[in-house]
Amino acid sequence: MGASNIQIVEGNPHLRSLLGWHLQQAGYHVHQSADLHQGREIFLMRQPNLVILDSELPDGDGVEFCRWLQQQQLAMILMLSARTSEPDIVEGLRAGADDYLTKPFGMQEFLARVDALMRRRRAAAPPAHLDFGDLKIDLVHRRVHFKGQLIELTPQEFSLLYVLAQAGGTALSRSELLQRAWPDAIDNPRTVDTHVLSLRKKVEIDPRQPNLIQTVRNVGYRLNLELLNAPSYSQNGHHPQRKVIASSGR
Repeated sequence: MGASNIQIVEGNPHLRSLLGWHLQQAGYHVHQSADLHQGREIFLMRQPNLVILDSELPDGDGVEFCRWLQQQQLAMILMLSARTSEPDIVEGLRAGADDYLTKPFGMQEFLARVDALMRRRRAAAPPAHLDFGDLKIDLVHRRVHFKGQLIELTPQEFSLLYVLAQAGGTALSRSELLQRAWPDAIDNPRTVDTHVLSLRKKVEIDPRQPNLIQTVRNVGYRLNLELLNAPSYSQNGHHPQRKVIASSGR
């Protein structure tokens, strides 16, 4: 098989290592995370094709993390859990898990479920790029081209831009942006303002009068996709100040 990226988010170090070893033997690239905090960071950096997620983690609820992963729409999710009741299984699946495997389980069944999810992933693979005219977002390498140039973005700036682009021009509140884009459980919506300001300096013709990342009063922010294809905008000879180095997301 072609190698694919799999992330394991599992609090038990022995089980985590065992699963990782078997997946590597099966030809997968594996990234291991011990808790939610590390899990979010590695997910944003590595963009795995499949996340194997324990429902109970040392620093929080895996089901809540599953909801966050599902909103990213970038990976399949296999939930592992010692919770075997029907309501628990239903909750996990409704939170966004593509499959649910109760503990204890056999290694052959585990590998068969992983293979089945990866086949589904390949059959319905999401686009590797988002193309909005002057703005092109590479979801695989986490790179952004703006007006034909590579833009240096931090991992968080990339995630923020991706979430805004994914909304298709719909305004998102600061709380929604925090929930969808942030790697950590931050409860201060004003944090969004700081990152929007930084992002505007890299993609706006005039950051003091932003037209691309618009502020929507009493709501939050939206990406002005109509502007990207406007001839007057595309042909404008002015470019925002920027460093021409792509972010690898690391």
